[in-house]
Amino acid sequence: MKYFVLIPDGMADEKIPALFDRTPMEAANKPTMDRLAQSALIGTVSNIPEGMVPESDTANMSILSFDPKVYSKGRSPLEAVSMGIEMQPDETAYRCNVVTLSDNGEDYDDKIILDHSADEITTAEADLLIRALEEKLGNDQRKFYTGVSYRHCLIRKNGNDTYPFMRPHDILGKRIGDYLPKAENGGKEFYEMMRESFEILNHHPVNEARRARGLKPANSAWFWSPGKKPSLPNFREAWGLNAAVISAVDLIKGIGLCAGMRSIDVEGATGNVHTNYQGKADAAINAFREGYDYVYVHVEAPDECGHRAEIENKVFSIEKIDREILAPVLSYLENQDDDFCVMILPDHPTPVRLRTHTIQPVPFMIYRSNVIYNGADRFTEAEAESKNNYVPHGYTLMKLLTASV
Repeated sequence: MKYFVLIPDGMADEKIPALFDRTPMEAANKPTMDRLAQSALIGTVSNIPEGMVPESDTANMSILSFDPKVYSKGRSPLEAVSMGIEMQPDETAYRCNVVTLSDNGEDYDDKIILDHSADEITTAEADLLIRALEEKLGNDQRKFYTGVSYRHCLIRKNGNDTYPFMRPHDILGKRIGDYLPKAENGGKEFYEMMRESFEILNHHPVNEARRARGLKPANSAWFWSPGKKPSLPNFREAWGLNAAVISAVDLIKGIGLCAGMRSIDVEGATGNVHTNYQGKADAAINAFREGYDYVYVHVEAPDECGHRAEIENKVFSIEKIDREILAPVLSYLENQDDDFCVMILPDHPTPVRLRTHTIQPVPFMIYRSNVIYNGADRFTEAEAESKNNYVPHGYTLMKLLTASV
C-alpha cells in the first residue's frame, strides 16, 4: 500500500461575499479533489488540541500522528533542525521574522505592523538583512541564521523558552506597542533588539532597492515561538513505513527530519503562491519510484494568501494544487500495481477575513483505491461537516488512514 498525504496549508476558510458567499474551496475549480471526494471517506478533524495555539507546527505534528501536547516544543527548534543547526541543551531557538512596520517618523512602539512577510521577501534579499543583524546584534550568546523568505532563526544560550511572545500574523494593522516584549517579565533583551533592528534594517540597501521597486521593506525583526531542542518518535519505527516529506518551509522539513523522514527539496519551491507546484508533484512521484511508501506534500500557498487577504490568489493556489500536484501524482498511482490511499486536508483554517489561523475543525478526505465510501459531491467545508464524521484528535488520523478495511 502506498500513502500520499497532501496538505494545502490553511485552505479552509469562511464564506466570502466577494466569492458570491462561497469559501475559496467552494469557488475553486478542483476537479480531481472533487472526483476523489465522491467515493472517499469524508469528515472533519481537530488538529489543534484544546488550549493550544493554532499554529502549523502543532497541526502538522498531529497529522503525522504525534500528540502536540506531548511533543510540541515550539516551532523554532523544528525550523532550526531543518536549517542544519545543531542545538545544544542550554540553547533556545526563536523564530525571527523580518516584517514591515510603518515608517512615518513615529516612535518604535507607535509603529503599525503592515506585513508579517515583508511582501514575501526573497531568501537572497533576506540573507543580507540577517547578516546585518548578526553583525550588529550577534555575540557569543546569540546568533542569527537565515531561513526561507521572511522566516529566520535566533539561537540564544540560556534563553527563556517560555516567554509569551505575540505572533506577528495575529496583529496585522495594529500598533505594535501593545504587543512588544515587556521588560518586567523577561522580554527586555528582545524589545531592545527589535528596536535596534529597525535602525539597522530600515535604510539598508536591500530595503531601499525594494522601495524603489514598489515593494514593502523588511525593516524590523520580530521574535516569537521559543523552544528547546526537539525530539520526536521515529515515524518508520512507529508505522513501518518508509516516509518522505516535501515542503518549502523549514518548519515542516524540521518535523520530518526529527521523525526520521527524508526531507526532499524542490527547486523553485517558495512557500508562497508562486511556488513550483509541478516540481512538488515530480518529487512525490520520484519518491514513490525510489521505494517510499508514504509521501507527505505540504503546500504553504493557501495559508500565505489567507494571511495577506488575497482572495483570488487563495482560489488560484487551490486550483494549482489540484491541477499540478494532485492530478499527476494520482495518475501515477493509478497506473501502478499497488493499492494506494490519498489523504487530503488543510492543517488549520486561515480565513481571509481574519488573516490568521483559527482553531476550528478542518475538512478531510481519505480515498482508497480498493474501497468505495459514501462520499460527497465535492470536497468543501460544508460537505465535510454534513457527514457528521468528526475526529476529535488529529493525531489519530494515521490509525484511520492505515486501518485495514
